Amino acid sequence: MSEAIDLTVPSRRLLRHDIFLIAAIGIVAGCGLIYEYLMAHYAGRILGVMESTIYAMIGLMIMAMGAGAFVAKWVGSAFRGFAWLELWIGILGASAVLILSGTVALTYSIPDAIRTIYGLDESIELNGGLAQALYQLTRFLPFVLGAIIGFLVGMEIPLIARIRQSLHAQHLEHNLGTMYGADYVGAGLGAAMWVFVCLHIPIIYAAVGTASLNAVVGVIFLWVYRREIGSTRLLWVGHGALVIMLVIMASFGGRWINDMSNMLFTDRVVHQLKTPYQNLILTKRHISRTKPDVLSLYINGRLQFASNDERIYHSFLTTPALLSAYERGRVLVVGGGDGLAVRDILRWPDVQEVTLVDIDKQMLDLFRGKDESAPDWLSRDLINLNANALNDPRVKVVLQDAFIEVEAMINAAEQFDLIVLDLPDPSHPDLNRLYSDFFYARLKQVLSPDGTIVVQSTSPYHAKKAFISVGLTLAHAGFKVERYHANVPSFGEWGWTIGVPQGMPPSERIRSLDLTVSADSMLEDRQILAAFVFPVGYFQFEDQVEINRLGSHTLFNYHQEAWETGFGVYYAQDPDEPDQN
Repeated sequence: MSEAIDLTVPSRRLLRHDIFLIAAIGIVAGCGLIYEYLMAHYAGRILGVMESTIYAMIGLMIMAMGAGAFVAKWVGSAFRGFAWLELWIGILGASAVLILSGTVALTYSIPDAIRTIYGLDESIELNGGLAQALYQLTRFLPFVLGAIIGFLVGMEIPLIARIRQSLHAQHLEHNLGTMYGADYVGAGLGAAMWVFVCLHIPIIYAAVGTASLNAVVGVIFLWVYRREIGSTRLLWVGHGALVIMLVIMASFGGRWINDMSNMLFTDRVVHQLKTPYQNLILTKRHISRTKPDVLSLYINGRLQFASNDERIYHSFLTTPALLSAYERGRVLVVGGGDGLAVRDILRWPDVQEVTLVDIDKQMLDLFRGKDESAPDWLSRDLINLNANALNDPRVKVVLQDAFIEVEAMINAAEQFDLIVLDLPDPSHPDLNRLYSDFFYARLKQVLSPDGTIVVQSTSPYHAKKAFISVGLTLAHAGFKVERYHANVPSFGEWGWTIGVPQGMPPSERIRSLDLTVSADSMLEDRQILAAFVFPVGYFQFEDQVEINRLGSHTLFNYHQEAWETGFGVYYAQDPDEPDQN
């Protein structure tokens, strides 16, 4: 059927068509940009390397859009092609997140199912054959879906441009300029929607809402141009099915994604909280009637603490630093939104004030017992776990990015006797800057001359270069630095870096106290001093490790290399052999 319509169409009617088509291209352009961000953001969650994954996904989708624009010229009927295009974009855009969640859940549940069927011990790793194939599928599928959606989105502008020119039955000199202008404006509005709306709602609602806009454009287009399209029965059935699918996904999709996410955890998921900064999951494990249940916190899929042994981690984080500081009146804690480090600091009677700087209000509310979405029993258990430390009158909570807040503290000439950096591992570029030489140097300006700083420093064995880099970076910022380590059963061997601006190193300060038991009542001086001992030759190749300068991403790359590429494998070797870690 010819795409040209009656040349006698009144100009006012043409204007209405123009308004609709230009508005349509703006709306679908906004949807296309949201799909880019949505796929990149969710792929980053799955693959764990947020920044590189996001950039790779956006780049791939832009290339796919270019390919789609080239291919659009071979679509016979622009009217019919655009109608089918919006239908398929709506279907894929809405379901992509659900498909990815289901694939990941299947990948991680199959090994457990095989262990159950064949009675295999959990120590046996099932990572070959089908399990390995599914694992590889989870890594490539986000990019495959992203490329397909990008390809379809790329066809929209050329088809709309052809439709508009067909309606006018003549060559339009500024047709493409008009289309691309609407596209750019729509993309800008889509970016604003992503920042101000989509990031603050469950990701399935963002996907369904965006696909709904595609469905609305598709239905209106189908009705307005039904004569030019020709046979529309299948298209109406398809759009009806899409609407039903969107309603079902809006009603149950969030629960499905949560259920599939819960399959990744051995323990029962009791609470999930998605904040603008991170995804929090709390799990619970029942051991026996005589032992307390184990609560575990995961941030972005990584274990942060388990209630059965977190006291080991937090005692080693705080006690050596408190002992080596000559004064303990004012303490600054960066991170530590769970309140557990603050709890242990408040055990010391001479601590007068603790300032905690954390950017995530929702996490702080959860561990203050003020999260209305959390079950009452969970709020009580979390408050009992941190001894209600975050509500203690001696604690001042500052809701701010620590990178910004420290600058304000310098301007206000504040001084602290102890600084505790209880941050997640540098697994994201935003966290990497809080482990940089610049940030440590700024912290030095708010630390008293006789004070102490301590940094959680990931595993000295599973991420050796990252661990060593933290110490080198702190030393470069002007501190006398030592490292120590201890076994935390939930994490394995874990490490910390401690520094002082001047005077005796921390271990010598602790040795001079000659204490049997610290105010923490869990660690004695022999345990603490033993933690400063590393294997012979451990630091032999330290000169091959680089400092984490601001903007360099050195530590981030070391961390990713260890955990993502090297799978956290540690090689024990003779001191005179080349370092393999």
